[in-house]
Amino acid sequence: MFRHILPALLLLTLLIACGPQPTPLPTPDVGAIQTAAAQTVIAEIRVMQNAAASLTPQPTPTTEPTATPTEETTPVPTFTVVVGIVQTPALTNTPLGALCDDSSYDPATVDVNYPDGSVMAPGQEFLKKWLIRNTGTCTWGAGYRVIFAYGERMNGTPAPLNVPVIPNQETEVAVQFRVPTRAGQYTSTWRLANAFGTPFGVFFYVKIIVQ
Repeated sequence: MFRHILPALLLLTLLIACGPQPTPLPTPDVGAIQTAAAQTVIAEIRVMQNAAASLTPQPTPTTEPTATPTEETTPVPTFTVVVGIVQTPALTNTPLGALCDDSSYDPATVDVNYPDGSVMAPGQEFLKKWLIRNTGTCTWGAGYRVIFAYGERMNGTPAPLNVPVIPNQETEVAVQFRVPTRAGQYTSTWRLANAFGTPFGVFFYVKIIVQ
């Protein structure tokens, strides 16, 4: 009996050995698994970011206002009319070149008293007079006076012009002097001035000798 079983066992063994073998399972790749897991996480993060971005309100773009072209207008010139009255100067018989204020004298009659070279005592007082002619076109009136020009003043005080002097009229002008105390020769020169204080006309003077 054993002899019959042994061949059967051998045959069974051969059949099992020759039969199809089960396919072995592949060894899992740990690196690939980790890479796939990381990619999955990254993909989920991106999905969450996109979802959050879609929920954030975006600013509405504004458009710049377009300037509306305006028609150019030509400025209308304005004119100012000035109305005035032109006054024509009154015609006079004044000779051309004549001055309003002017004076002159005659050398033979200019010294009314105390001619040049008069001898005076030290400290003496005297009133010198000159005869002057109005050779201008204006009347000498209020404000006209005799003023000091140059030389030795000798405490000179001009006398006022008491009456108006019309053109071409002669008048006496006078200055009160005090003679210096030191001996010597002294000359004091004077002139006329108008109401504005402007000098005009000839110069007239007194020349004395103190002894």
